[in-house]
Amino acid sequence: MATLCGVDIARPRKPTLDTVAGVVGVSRATVSNAYNRPDQLSTALRERILAAALELGYSGPDPVARSLATRSSAAVGFMLGQPLTAAFSDPAVSVVLDGLASTVDGRDHCLVLMPGNETGGPRPETVARAQADVFVAYSLPDDAPALAAVRARGLPMVVVDQPVLAGAARVEVDDTGGARSAAEHLLLLGHRHFGVLTFALRPGGRTGPVDERRRAEASFRVTRDRLAGYLDVLADAGITDVPVWEASGSRRELGRAGTRWLLERDPRPTALLCASDELAFGALRAVRDAGLSTPDDVSVTGFDDVPDAKHADPPLTTVRQPLAEKGRRAGELALRLLDGESPGGPIRVPVELVLRASTRPPR
Repeated sequence: MATLCGVDIARPRKPTLDTVAGVVGVSRATVSNAYNRPDQLSTALRERILAAALELGYSGPDPVARSLATRSSAAVGFMLGQPLTAAFSDPAVSVVLDGLASTVDGRDHCLVLMPGNETGGPRPETVARAQADVFVAYSLPDDAPALAAVRARGLPMVVVDQPVLAGAARVEVDDTGGARSAAEHLLLLGHRHFGVLTFALRPGGRTGPVDERRRAEASFRVTRDRLAGYLDVLADAGITDVPVWEASGSRRELGRAGTRWLLERDPRPTALLCASDELAFGALRAVRDAGLSTPDDVSVTGFDDVPDAKHADPPLTTVRQPLAEKGRRAGELALRLLDGESPGGPIRVPVELVLRASTRPPR
């Protein structure tokens, strides 16, 4: 037996909201308000309820039961295209996620992270059981099964970067235009021998040289657009035989491996166009491994302008995209959808080429 407020009670194994209500002598709704609508109670009554709950070992309403009752969880599901370990090692993903979380935080909503797998997104069964009322898809392939799983639930969705889906809100950047600006910059410097480091064209973990057939099969819109931006500008300048290396992810070690292959081409590239800063950082390391110098022997450009770009050795010329703003705008769209509002048309945030010391005219 335990004594609470002068009354002997048998302590239940798992106290409930009704247990607290019976001990305090109030209604079940009053106890619920102490947790969910504290403004409906006096401070003294709420403190008495919470003190009783603490002594009973009651931790608050069951969020799953509450969502079933209200048919709403007030949660934002964030669908990644890669495992959590890979996602959190990519600074571009981390900055976007930070922007999204800063918008959702403090609005009585929670964020549910759903890691991707070999299909390029979360498993459909994970999406089917996720306690979320709106989903944010971050950089998934066109045919990711997770997208169909969201549609099957009839829930609204925000897409960041890719793919382009009818009926979904979208936040994106001008990937083609940004890539074109990097290629044009290197052409203006006088470069004529290029190599390209791109990230995945399709899910599955493939790494290696890219031919026309592989490029035609690409299911990632961002990869297609950035690659097109690079190669179309070079083709317009009469440069068509450009070696391209596909990395299975945006990681430095993959950029390093791809650059080793590119530097073995004949003629050796004097300029490398990298689809992300992380790949570019690996390229800088591989150039040094080969006994060469950036930018004296090989110029290198990136894409993203993550915080490390300006501190690289040498500082990296890159295409800046407002990563935190993309996350914030996606969060704002998700909250509007939760409130039943129309998201409006696609949001395109601007990019710009940032010139630093990793590029110069060829020798």
